[in-house]
Amino acid sequence: MSQPRMFDVTTETFDRLVLDSSHDKAVLVDFWAPACAPCKALLPMLISITDSHAGHLQLAKVNCDEQPALVERFGIRTLPTVVLFRHGQPVDGFSGVQPTSVILEMLEPRIAGPTG
Repeated sequence: MSQPRMFDVTTETFDRLVLDSSHDKAVLVDFWAPACAPCKALLPMLISITDSHAGHLQLAKVNCDEQPALVERFGIRTLPTVVLFRHGQPVDGFSGVQPTSVILEMLEPRIAGPTG
């Protein structure tokens, strides 16, 4: 069964759904909170980027209000924070809302090409 392109993760599912999956394709992790207006502005861009890279990129969402252990584990200080995982490791990321072009510039080298 294939993993959906966008999904929520918890402390219990993070390693399996993000770290393990990132060996097959890049996983973008969106650390967000319901009361965060910039988070709400960023999500449609992340969904669009994920959809346009179907098969090469997944989007995992971490609700920071509900998953404080993940916030602590990854040292999240600002919302939204987005971290790109590849081969079980965080490889890049950004905080705050960024233009689509900046996000794509970060992603393209890690999701394009025959080795993905």
